[in-house]
Amino acid sequence: MRLGLNTFLLVSPFVNESTELFKQIKRWGFETIELPIEDPSHIDPAHVRAALDKAGLVCGSVCACMGPDRDLRGTKEQQATGVAYMKKLIDQMVVLGCPSLIGPVYSAVGRADAYSEKEKADHWKLVVKNLKVVCAYAQKKGVQVCLEPLNRFETDFINTCDQGLQMIKDVGSPVLKLHLDTFHMNIEEKNQAKAIRKAGKHLAHFHACGSDRGTPGNDHIDWPGIAEALKAIGYKGDVVIESFTTDVKVIAKAASIWRAMEKTTNEIATKGVRFLKSTL
Repeated sequence: MRLGLNTFLLVSPFVNESTELFKQIKRWGFETIELPIEDPSHIDPAHVRAALDKAGLVCGSVCACMGPDRDLRGTKEQQATGVAYMKKLIDQMVVLGCPSLIGPVYSAVGRADAYSEKEKADHWKLVVKNLKVVCAYAQKKGVQVCLEPLNRFETDFINTCDQGLQMIKDVGSPVLKLHLDTFHMNIEEKNQAKAIRKAGKHLAHFHACGSDRGTPGNDHIDWPGIAEALKAIGYKGDVVIESFTTDVKVIAKAASIWRAMEKTTNEIATKGVRFLKSTL
């Protein structure tokens, strides 16, 4: 297992100049970077790759930022935009040497409403159809897609491990995997360790976040149980801290971060990586 940091903790959007953060992230003790690419035009992947190499880091994952115009169950235009966006990310991943496209790769974050059973079934079919296209492209490029269930306040579509596994089964692509996040699981799963065990070989990416979206370990989550479950399934993917602070205003508003989780942003990273190293 490699330990990584999602750059949303420090900056939004990530642009070429943001690579100056890599030295600090390396000093904190991380091995991988999780890169949210809000718009492919924001970076030159060759420039970012060179900066990673220089810092002694790797891009372990690229996070899909699914805004309102990128929705695989939305209008025809939103579906097409979402598919095209993820294909561009995959192209950039090849240059970055990044193996995993992660996140809620199915719908716009924040779209949460009550739908009829027929509407739900129609949405499901649309996402299956569109994910088949994305996954076929990813397979051709030699990378994987890791689907992340989100909590009920951020999506009405896929909230649990079971739902994620069902989507993987219905899409039927060998490169579609599961991505679990302790913050979302803390809300939606009866037992996080059991969900991890159920995911088994399908689990390919993991977010370690505090129950309050802050520092992993400085919370009430059953981390020993999670560590045992990851060991039991032989998990060897990345474990990434995806926490947010009030310092990055756009992300703070999107994630409803209204107060500081620690005295400083750095503490989330430094305390978090020390805890994960000792626990996992």
